[in-house]
Amino acid sequence: MIKRFLTTTTLLLVVRSTIGFVSLSTTAINNNNVNSIMSSSSLNAGAASSSLEAILFDCDGVLADTERDGHRVAFNQAFAENGISDVWDVDRYEVLLETGGGKERMMAHWNEVGWPDVIGWGEKREKVMQLHLRKTAIFNELIDAGRIPLRPGVLRLVDEAIANNVRLAVCSTSNEKAVSNLIYTLMGWERSSKFQVFAGDMVKAKKPAPDIYNMAVDAMGLDKSRCIVVEDTFIGLGAAKAAGIACIVTKSSYSANEDFTIADKIVDELGDDPNTGVTLSTLEPLL
Repeated sequence: MIKRFLTTTTLLLVVRSTIGFVSLSTTAINNNNVNSIMSSSSLNAGAASSSLEAILFDCDGVLADTERDGHRVAFNQAFAENGISDVWDVDRYEVLLETGGGKERMMAHWNEVGWPDVIGWGEKREKVMQLHLRKTAIFNELIDAGRIPLRPGVLRLVDEAIANNVRLAVCSTSNEKAVSNLIYTLMGWERSSKFQVFAGDMVKAKKPAPDIYNMAVDAMGLDKSRCIVVEDTFIGLGAAKAAGIACIVTKSSYSANEDFTIADKIVDELGDDPNTGVTLSTLEPLL
């Protein structure tokens, strides 16, 4: 079983290199490093501007609580259609979420419990790709059918950001097509046109590596000291901090008991009520 370790002192980065084996490397995120990152951000913000430039959202668990009743369901249906007997129940999927990325998640599971007989030794990579494509199609069908709603406060905060010319992006380990479809279907064309999407295999190293956030900052020409990441898991929080970007955590169904000590702020949800929920005024002091 792949274990997760995230405390105020250490973040274990799990990097999968090839099918069949797992290599591990550690990146220490100790209190001094975090303080250094935050101090540097504060100095840069003071030299430039303290105003919020961009909000970088995770997708699954942040925009919508998709993992338990979306991705998990879609994986199980894809398995059944392909003669694979594995069924990921709620508890098993919680463990598998310790691995970022759907393809990587399947490999981690089968590397641990054994590969299905219907997948030959030489076709592992190809079959995982096929299963993931089918899973994504099923997931999009669930989105289109209205089975997965946005989380409270998402539309309100997005609208406030658009009204104040704060730029928006989604940075996710999920398939780019699935992320884009979720944004378009659940937010509408006008809002979705304001988002840039960085997802799936656009980067080789997925969260908790910082690559997806670094890519977004570089592609959009952003100042990290004026950005806020919205995440829901310890893996995503680690990616944001490794990138040197402030992060607010909005807990989701699978992540409520994770260690978010190094987050800049922790909330249960963004909240529909602007008087009590997260607003731009909530985020700017975190820079």
